[in-house]
Amino acid sequence: MWQRFSLYDIRVIGHYLGVLVLFSTIALLVPLATAIACGEWEPASHYLLTIGITLILGSGLRFLRIEPGRLGRQQALAVTGFAWIVLACVASIPLYLSGHFASYLDALFDGVSGITTTGASIILDLDHLSYADNMWRFMMHLLGGFGLIVVALSFGLFGKRSGASLYSSEGRSEHVVPNVVQTTQFIAKIGMGFIILATGILSLVCLFIGMEPLRAVLQSFWLAVSGFMTGGFAPMSQSIMYYHSFPIEVVLMLLMLLGSVNFVLHSEIWKGHVAVFFRDLEIRTMVLWLAVMTCVFAASLSASLNFSDLPAMLRRGGFMVISAFSTTGFQNITTNQLTGALSSGAFLVVALLMAVGGSGGSTSGGVKFSRVGIIAKSIVATIKEALAPDSARVVVSYNHVGRRMVTPEVVKEAMTVFTLYVLTYVIGALVGIAHGYEATQAIFESVSMASNGGVSSGLAAPGMPATLEAFYIVQMWAGRLEFVTLLALIVEIFVSFKPRRRAPQIRTGEVL
Repeated sequence: MWQRFSLYDIRVIGHYLGVLVLFSTIALLVPLATAIACGEWEPASHYLLTIGITLILGSGLRFLRIEPGRLGRQQALAVTGFAWIVLACVASIPLYLSGHFASYLDALFDGVSGITTTGASIILDLDHLSYADNMWRFMMHLLGGFGLIVVALSFGLFGKRSGASLYSSEGRSEHVVPNVVQTTQFIAKIGMGFIILATGILSLVCLFIGMEPLRAVLQSFWLAVSGFMTGGFAPMSQSIMYYHSFPIEVVLMLLMLLGSVNFVLHSEIWKGHVAVFFRDLEIRTMVLWLAVMTCVFAASLSASLNFSDLPAMLRRGGFMVISAFSTTGFQNITTNQLTGALSSGAFLVVALLMAVGGSGGSTSGGVKFSRVGIIAKSIVATIKEALAPDSARVVVSYNHVGRRMVTPEVVKEAMTVFTLYVLTYVIGALVGIAHGYEATQAIFESVSMASNGGVSSGLAAPGMPATLEAFYIVQMWAGRLEFVTLLALIVEIFVSFKPRRRAPQIRTGEVL
């Protein structure tokens, strides 16, 4: 039963939001240090100002502090939902001050895109952006890819009592170990391990192709963060095409694949349970889905003159398939090639890959393979029940870090989120069409935003209608929260503002 937000609830929510806002100051110190080290004094002043704003805002919210207690489910949902909004608004301040955005709404679009790891960008003159501002773009990917709550919990910010509620409110339900704090620390360690290793390899490649040492290391770090976090931001306007390097593309493809795998399965590999990994429902669904869609994509590309030769098909096609399914958004083809050179079938395949996304509990977006696999299992169960005798009891199971049963509750959760994603894709497409865009591009862009995919057909660009831009911001936010947190937050706010019904008063001696 939904309850109204009381003054106590508002104070609790405000307190935890204040903690998260103050915590974001640590992330802002990284671009500030970059600006000072590189002698970029104007960007440094922007980050000093933003740090001051976060300290004032966070401290003000902390004054709402009350006696510590365990967060309730509804309070945790509200904290998580509002945190993504508040931190996106704060993160957009230095972006707007950089002078590379036409308006604050454009900067907010990139801020939400960065934190939700969508990767779509409407920045102006990206190639001449300062090192500090570029560093901030990828720090947003780092925070959003791990999850704001996960990063905070990994530092032991909320403790065990409130941590469990906050952890599940961000769409995560699985634990590497029973302890929530240790689970988040493992996620952070394994993610940073992959990023540091990839940074070293990419730095060597960038030095080999002629980059200056500082630029090579920074751009390698940014690409590694964006690749493993399946974010999609790139330090150059041409995305991955800028480098003209097949080794860089190979490293990024491996990173995107690793980022698309559930962190729980990473832990199983770490423990040496390789058989558990390959028996998992998500991995098997991923392999089957990628095999089918890659064959369809290759067949569609073969009809195009730009991709008719095998090397071009393998390099460009393979990279785009992995970028789309992992919802990263890196591109090694231009937007014009995406919309004009690709056949309509290949264009549709990219959209479908983004719509489904990667594994649950990973850094990727979309519906997730876990839900697709469960829905497929439920279809199998329905067919078995139809063929089985009336007295038979049909049981369908699947592997996901152990043997599990396909229960009505599990199927309902998967179908609910799947339906919400599809509805959002359709509504977003209709909004794009209402703004005068072609149906195929509107559908593609809607899927890209709601799935946090980031591959753009050209609709998300500087000068786009403000109403469409605002809707895409909401889509990115809703897709990152996987709708449940967002809808719960909306219901709670609606219930809180809905006028109370007064109970009828009965007068003495009145007969009912």
